[in-house]
Amino acid sequence: MEPILEQAQRELSRIAAQNALLQDHIRVVAGPLSPMQAIGNPSRQDFPLLAGKEVIVEAEFRGGYGQAFTSKPRLYEGSLKDVLELPLSDAGNRAILLSTLNAVTSHLGMAERVRHCRDQEPEKCASEIARDLLNRFGKINIGLIGYQPAILENLATTFGAEHINGTDLNPTNIGQKRYGVEIWDGDKDTARLIEWSDLLLVTSSTLSNGTFDYIYEEIKSKEKQLIIFGITGAGVCALLNLERLCFYGH
Repeated sequence: MEPILEQAQRELSRIAAQNALLQDHIRVVAGPLSPMQAIGNPSRQDFPLLAGKEVIVEAEFRGGYGQAFTSKPRLYEGSLKDVLELPLSDAGNRAILLSTLNAVTSHLGMAERVRHCRDQEPEKCASEIARDLLNRFGKINIGLIGYQPAILENLATTFGAEHINGTDLNPTNIGQKRYGVEIWDGDKDTARLIEWSDLLLVTSSTLSNGTFDYIYEEIKSKEKQLIIFGITGAGVCALLNLERLCFYGH
């Protein structure tokens, strides 16, 4: 299968050409935001953003903005055509493309909620995600790929910890019990998690860190339900018709 980001890159290139956006020298500026700029001042202090494990880069496009998580932030300035030609083997380039995808698709009215929620909104979003999944699917086994403490806590409370398992790539979290749920190793245990789960709730940061394609193929091969969460994948999900939950993004 063609990598998902390459599919989105190709589709955006087609749409940009269709809208004559490639002909102008449009500036795209991406740079890392501080935690306060990105998430404000939430009451919960265990978000990865606040620990500095990941940061958000923000792209500006014709007065609109789009954000993406990354562990490899860097400043960038160039035309949209330049961004669409960046090699995607580099994590920093993937973050620039993803934030740009979000800014451009938002500008074109194709994607919404492309900037991170702030202050108490992440907590409210986690509660709504758990409630939405319960209303739609009932008490099922949910695999959470990517440790997000508010979402994990609300899933464990709503479904019961015995119905939730999760993976993460951060060694600090692996092997730990959080809210009654043991966090498995994202490098080794993803296939086991997918096999166990009825539904996979996958952070869209996997698009930025390069792990999404493997996860996507495993989920498809096991015929499990996939739902993506977060801002990073807003543009990709809009372009490729993938389901995403993000209730309080801006």
